[in-house]
Amino acid sequence: MNPNPLRDPRDRRLPRVPQPCALVVFGITGDLARKKLLPAVYDLANRGLLPTNFALLGFARRDWGDTEFAELSREAARQHARTPWREEVWEQLAADITFVQGSFDDDNAFDQLAATLGELEGSHGIGGNAAFYLSIPPSMFPTVLKQMQRTGMAESTADRWRRVVVEKPFGEDLPSSRELNALVDSVFSAEDVFRIDHYLGKETVQNLLALRFANTLFEPIWNGHHVDSVQITMAEDVGIGGRASFYEKTGAARDVLQNHLLQLLALTAMEEPVEFSAEEIRTEKLKVLRAISVPEDMETFAIRGQYEQGWLAGERVKGYQQEEGVDPKSATETFAAVRLGVETRRWAGVPFYLRTGKRLPRRVTEIALMFKRAPHLPFAETDTEELGNNQLVVRVQPDEGVTLKFGSKVPGSVMEVRDVSMDFLYGEQFTESSPEAYERLLLDVLLGDATLFPRNAEVEASWAVIDPLEEFWAGTTPHAYRAGEWGPRAAEEMLAAEDRRWRRP
Repeated sequence: MNPNPLRDPRDRRLPRVPQPCALVVFGITGDLARKKLLPAVYDLANRGLLPTNFALLGFARRDWGDTEFAELSREAARQHARTPWREEVWEQLAADITFVQGSFDDDNAFDQLAATLGELEGSHGIGGNAAFYLSIPPSMFPTVLKQMQRTGMAESTADRWRRVVVEKPFGEDLPSSRELNALVDSVFSAEDVFRIDHYLGKETVQNLLALRFANTLFEPIWNGHHVDSVQITMAEDVGIGGRASFYEKTGAARDVLQNHLLQLLALTAMEEPVEFSAEEIRTEKLKVLRAISVPEDMETFAIRGQYEQGWLAGERVKGYQQEEGVDPKSATETFAAVRLGVETRRWAGVPFYLRTGKRLPRRVTEIALMFKRAPHLPFAETDTEELGNNQLVVRVQPDEGVTLKFGSKVPGSVMEVRDVSMDFLYGEQFTESSPEAYERLLLDVLLGDATLFPRNAEVEASWAVIDPLEEFWAGTTPHAYRAGEWGPRAAEEMLAAEDRRWRRP
C-alpha cells in the first residue's frame, strides 16, 4: 500500500492497516480458536489495527446460532484478551461475526459458506478478500482444501486476495509433508500459503535478530571461535491435557523439535540477511537447516523420555501412560534431547543441544550461548572454583529478556571470582507490553507479510533432520523420568559424555 503523504515520518505506529477483508476460521469452537484466535482478533480491534470493513466467519460441526456463537466468542475473548476489555469495541466486532454450521465433508455446508462469504462482500464491503484459518486436525486438511477448491473459495483474482493459514504439524515425516505441501500448493499459490509457527511471532524471537544485527557488540563473538556450545530448551510443566489422540500419534520430537526448536536454531545460527524481507530471511534460515548434521552415535546423542508419576509444584501428578486416552503400554516420547551440528564456517565443531519436554519443573523457553573458558587464567584454582562459562541467554518465555552471565570479583581481601548476571527484562524496560504471538501473526496474514512464516523448503529441510532420529527411535522404549525432574538421566549423560552439563533455566 502507498504510504500516507500526510503522515509524519517520525510516527512509529504501524504504517499499514489491512485492506477490507474476512477472516474465516474452520474449527472455531476448538481450543486454539477460543484461547488464542478470538482474543487476538479482539486485541487487534482494540488497538485499531483491523480494517473498518471486516468480517469474522466461523465454521464448525457444532450447531450454534449466531447469538449463541457471539456469546461464546465474547466469553473467550474476554477471558483471554491481553488488552483492557472495552464493551463498545466488542459490540462493534460482534456485529461483524457470522457462524455457519456443518461438517467438513458436507457439500451443502460448504456451498452455504461460499454463499455467506459472497453476501458479506455486499453487506460488509470486504471486497472479496479473505483469509482462511485451518484450526483443525491435519487429517482434515485434504477434505477442507478440496471443498474450498470445489466451491471456488480459494481463487485469488486481480481484484481480490485469498490466503490460507495452516497450523503445525506440517505432515508427520518428509514424504507426508511433501504430499501436504503439494496439495496446499495445488489449491493456493505459494505466496498465499501461511504456515504458522507461533514461536516466530514472539517478540523475543524477533529481538534475537535485533540483538545480533543491530549491535556491533555480539556479532564478532557469535561464532565457533568463542562459543563452546549452544543450548536451546523448551520446557513445559503441564502434561498433555486433552490432546491424547493427537499426542499419541505425534510425540515431542514431531510436535516441538521439528518446528519450534529447529526454527530457533536457524535464527541463532543464520548469517546476516541483505535486507529484512521475508525472502532474504528465509534464504538464510534455509542455508542453516540444510547444513544441520545429525549425530552418528544416536545411542548417546539422541535421547527420548516419557514422564512417570511424580510431584510438581507440591501436587502429585500421574504418569503419561495413566493419562486419559493414552495406551497403557505407549512408547510415545514426552521428552526429546538431541545434539546437532551446523556444518557452516561460522559454526563447524560447535554442538547445538536441543531439548523439549512435558512435566518438567517449570515452563521456560530459552536460547543459551555458552562461551569458551578463558584459555589462561592467572588465578589460583581455588579463586575461580565458583566461576562457570560466560553465557548469553535469550529468554523467549516467560519473563522475556536477555541475561549476560560473566565472572566478577567478590568484594573482600581475597581474590575470589564467581558468576554474576546482568538482566534485561522487557516488562521493566518498555511500558508497551508485547503483543501475543497470534496477534502479530494474524495481522501479518491480513497484511500479506510472510516474513515470520516458514515456507515449503524450510519445512522439508526440518523433516530431513527429524526423520533419521524417528527412524532410530522406532521400536525403542523411551527412558523414564519422574514428573518434576529435568528429563531422564540419559539426557544428563549425553552432555557429560563431552564434559558439559545442561544449564539450569
